[in-house]
Amino acid sequence: MSIKPHSVLAALAIATATLALAACTTTLPREQQTGVERRDNINTRADAALSRLYEVAPNSRQLVSNAAGVLIFPRVIGASVVVGAEHGDGVLRVKGQNKGYYSTSSGSFGLQLGAQSKAIIFVFKTQEALDHFLASSGWTAGIDATVAVANLSANGSVDLNTLREPVVGFVMTNAGLMAGVSLEGTKVNRIDDGGATGQK
Repeated sequence: MSIKPHSVLAALAIATATLALAACTTTLPREQQTGVERRDNINTRADAALSRLYEVAPNSRQLVSNAAGVLIFPRVIGASVVVGAEHGDGVLRVKGQNKGYYSTSSGSFGLQLGAQSKAIIFVFKTQEALDHFLASSGWTAGIDATVAVANLSANGSVDLNTLREPVVGFVMTNAGLMAGVSLEGTKVNRIDDGGATGQK
């Protein structure tokens, strides 16, 4: 069955309203934020997202510590009626230093009405994987790199031995790590160079 253009527009309008009104885990950024305020906001939320990750999956701390780099999107907000979309801003950190700011986006097709907020963390385990990411003008999970999405085992830990891909992804809500999710098709683009050499 074909979808009429006005139906799609109506769905998008409802999705936009849902984003504004839904009780998400975070709030939408203020449009009047300056570049510095925006980066500070991202950094503060990134710190909180990492702390939350270490809380729900303690052995992830070692993975992040040994990684060549970690890309943290602390607030990815999405909504879906018929056409779904997600978007969020994040920071790349290498050895504890901020190396650039990025946006992520993805789309989907579904029938569920609602909105949600989650954190997405990409861990680049090898320098080669990080270099490939840095050299790309637009990076897409599943195309530019295979991403192993981490899940909690029955005993509440992440089995790092099963995460053999050079890029590991974590997806979290307030309830903890999301199970059975895929990051394939998630796009990442650099948004500015501010804070590229700054400390956290």
